[in-house]
Amino acid sequence: MDTTVSKLILLYVFDQMEIPITKETLNDMCCSQNDWLTYMTLTEILPDLVQARFIFSTVTSKTEYYKITQEGRDCLNYFFMKIPSSTRKEIGLFIKKNRQEYKRKQEYFKDYYQNPDGTYTVRLKILEPLGTKLELSLNVANRAEAKTVFNKWNKCAGEVYGELYRILIDGD
Repeated sequence: MDTTVSKLILLYVFDQMEIPITKETLNDMCCSQNDWLTYMTLTEILPDLVQARFIFSTVTSKTEYYKITQEGRDCLNYFFMKIPSSTRKEIGLFIKKNRQEYKRKQEYFKDYYQNPDGTYTVRLKILEPLGTKLELSLNVANRAEAKTVFNKWNKCAGEVYGELYRILIDGD
């Protein structure tokens, strides 16, 4: 595939996602889940697009996020038709179906470990491209409880944040 078309495809992915994206997410979407790009192509063109100022990167909590710039949008608008229409349609449908799941994977961090006393600590975070929005450490009695909290976090993180905010900020 032509490098120019590959760069346009990547810009189109950024445009459709509308959120900052990690390289791992790009790799999963573009290379693993779909065959829009190869890993080697992605690795080659990502720095080129940053250097051309079509995308920019920010680092938060040791994670690098990329986002399309206005210059990148202008370039995409100008050369949009060079991306095959079937590829544009495929990208659009895939992102529409999977955007929220990718967003959650990037924003919600979870981990657990055993403490010296046999209890477990579950670490939970909601991350944003500019920093940590919420960070919790929860001590639970056993591994089963740790796994339960761990497995529920992606589904419940937004609700937990909203309830904490309501209680602590808006409170009675």
